[in-house]
Amino acid sequence: MSKIPSKFVFICGSALTGQPDHQNLQSATLIREAKTAPLYRLHSVKDGWHPGIYETAENGISIPGEVYELTLEQYEYLVSTEPPDMYPEEITLENGEVATAMLYPKALIEENNYPDISHIGGWAAYKKQQQQTEQKQSKE
Repeated sequence: MSKIPSKFVFICGSALTGQPDHQNLQSATLIREAKTAPLYRLHSVKDGWHPGIYETAENGISIPGEVYELTLEQYEYLVSTEPPDMYPEEITLENGEVATAMLYPKALIEENNYPDISHIGGWAAYKKQQQQTEQKQSKE
Protein backbone atom coordinates (compact mmCIF):
# COMPACT_ATOMS: atom_id res chain seq x y z
CA MET A 1 0.00 0.00 0.00
CA SER A 2 1.51 3.34 -1.02
CA LYS A 3 1.26 6.49 1.04
CA ILE A 4 -0.61 9.43 -0.51
CA PRO A 5 1.92 12.19 -1.32
CA SER A 6 1.65 15.19 0.99
CA LYS A 7 3.30 18.51 1.75
CA PHE A 8 4.17 20.20 5.02
CA VAL A 9 3.00 23.81 4.94
CA PHE A 10 3.74 26.58 7.42
CA ILE A 11 0.70 28.83 7.92
CA CYS A 12 1.20 32.23 9.54
CA GLY A 13 -1.67 34.40 8.30
CA SER A 14 -5.39 34.41 7.61
CA ALA A 15 -5.58 30.58 7.39
CA LEU A 16 -4.41 30.10 10.99
CA THR A 17 -6.76 28.44 13.46
CA GLY A 18 -9.43 30.97 14.39
CA GLN A 19 -8.74 33.23 11.40
CA PRO A 20 -11.25 33.89 8.58
CA ASP A 21 -9.56 31.80 5.87
CA HIS A 22 -8.88 28.72 8.00
CA GLN A 23 -11.43 26.79 5.93
CA ASN A 24 -9.05 27.09 2.94
CA LEU A 25 -7.01 24.33 4.58
CA GLN A 26 -10.02 22.03 4.18
CA SER A 27 -9.42 18.98 6.37
CA ALA A 28 -5.62 19.26 6.46
CA THR A 29 -3.93 17.78 9.50
CA LEU A 30 -2.50 20.22 12.04
CA ILE A 31 0.92 18.87 12.97
CA ARG A 32 1.98 21.48 15.55
CA GLU A 33 2.49 25.12 16.37
CA ALA A 34 5.85 26.35 15.14
CA LYS A 35 8.00 29.41 14.48
CA THR A 36 10.25 30.25 11.59
CA ALA A 37 13.96 30.61 12.07
CA PRO A 38 14.75 34.30 12.76
CA LEU A 39 15.24 35.01 9.05
CA TYR A 40 12.00 36.76 8.07
CA ARG A 41 10.03 40.01 8.35
CA LEU A 42 6.24 40.32 8.60
CA HIS A 43 4.22 43.16 7.05
CA SER A 44 0.54 44.08 6.85
CA VAL A 45 -0.38 44.18 3.17
CA LYS A 46 -3.22 46.27 1.72
CA ASP A 47 -4.61 47.68 4.98
CA GLY A 48 -4.43 44.37 6.81
CA TRP A 49 -5.98 42.25 4.07
CA HIS A 50 -3.21 39.67 4.43
CA PRO A 51 0.31 39.30 5.76
CA GLY A 52 3.40 39.60 3.63
CA ILE A 53 6.49 37.74 4.75
CA TYR A 54 9.87 37.59 3.09
CA GLU A 55 13.32 36.31 3.93
CA THR A 56 15.90 38.88 4.92
CA ALA A 57 19.65 38.81 5.45
CA GLU A 58 19.46 41.11 8.49
CA ASN A 59 17.04 42.00 11.31
CA GLY A 60 15.00 38.85 10.82
CA ILE A 61 12.55 37.57 13.42
CA SER A 62 10.87 34.25 14.20
CA ILE A 63 7.29 34.34 12.94
CA PRO A 64 4.77 32.20 14.87
CA GLY A 65 2.41 29.93 13.00
CA GLU A 66 1.22 26.37 12.48
CA VAL A 67 2.52 23.46 10.41
CA TYR A 68 -0.05 21.41 8.50
CA GLU A 69 0.21 18.27 6.43
CA LEU A 70 -1.76 18.74 3.21
CA THR A 71 -2.50 16.32 0.42
CA LEU A 72 -1.34 17.59 -2.96
CA GLU A 73 -4.97 18.38 -3.83
CA GLN A 74 -5.42 20.40 -0.60
CA TYR A 75 -2.14 22.19 -1.29
CA GLU A 76 -3.15 23.10 -4.85
CA TYR A 77 -6.48 24.42 -3.57
CA LEU A 78 -4.78 26.48 -0.84
CA VAL A 79 -2.38 28.04 -3.35
CA SER A 80 -5.31 28.86 -5.65
CA THR A 81 -6.99 30.84 -2.83
CA GLU A 82 -3.97 32.98 -1.99
CA PRO A 83 -4.00 36.72 -2.74
CA PRO A 84 -2.22 38.05 -5.84
CA ASP A 85 1.58 38.17 -5.82
CA MET A 86 1.98 35.58 -3.06
CA TYR A 87 4.14 32.61 -4.01
CA PRO A 88 5.08 29.30 -2.39
CA GLU A 89 8.65 28.97 -1.17
CA GLU A 90 10.53 26.70 1.20
CA ILE A 91 11.26 28.33 4.55
CA THR A 92 13.33 27.26 7.52
CA LEU A 93 11.64 26.65 10.84
CA GLU A 94 13.15 27.44 14.24
CA ASN A 95 14.08 23.77 14.75
CA GLY A 96 15.85 23.56 11.35
CA GLU A 97 13.06 21.72 9.55
CA VAL A 98 11.90 22.97 6.17
CA ALA A 99 8.28 23.61 5.16
CA THR A 100 6.54 25.46 2.37
CA ALA A 101 5.06 28.89 3.11
CA MET A 102 3.43 31.62 1.09
CA LEU A 103 5.80 34.56 0.77
CA TYR A 104 5.28 38.05 -0.62
CA PRO A 105 7.79 40.00 -2.72
CA LYS A 106 9.91 42.33 -0.61
CA ALA A 107 10.06 44.77 -3.54
CA LEU A 108 6.24 45.18 -3.49
CA ILE A 109 6.27 45.70 0.28
CA GLU A 110 8.89 48.43 -0.06
CA GLU A 111 7.24 49.99 -3.13
CA ASN A 112 3.89 50.26 -1.33
CA ASN A 113 5.39 51.06 2.08
CA TYR A 114 3.32 48.35 3.79
CA PRO A 115 3.78 48.58 7.58
CA ASP A 116 6.24 46.26 9.27
CA ILE A 117 4.38 44.41 12.02
CA SER A 118 7.20 42.02 12.91
CA HIS A 119 7.39 43.38 16.48
CA ILE A 120 3.72 42.60 17.28
CA GLY A 121 4.07 38.82 17.65
CA GLY A 122 2.52 37.34 14.53
CA TRP A 123 -0.53 37.78 12.32
CA ALA A 124 -3.13 36.62 14.88
CA ALA A 125 -1.72 39.03 17.48
CA TYR A 126 -1.79 41.84 14.91
CA LYS A 127 -5.41 41.15 13.94
CA LYS A 128 -6.42 41.01 17.62
CA GLN A 129 -4.69 44.36 18.23
CA GLN A 130 -6.49 45.85 15.20
CA GLN A 131 -9.84 44.60 16.48
CA GLN A 132 -9.24 46.04 19.96
CA THR A 133 -8.26 49.40 18.46
CA GLU A 134 -11.42 49.45 16.32
CA GLN A 135 -13.60 48.58 19.32
CA LYS A 136 -11.96 51.29 21.41
CA GLN A 137 -12.47 53.88 18.66
CA SER A 138 -16.14 52.93 18.22
CA LYS A 139 -16.75 53.58 21.94
CA GLU A 140 -15.20 57.06 21.80
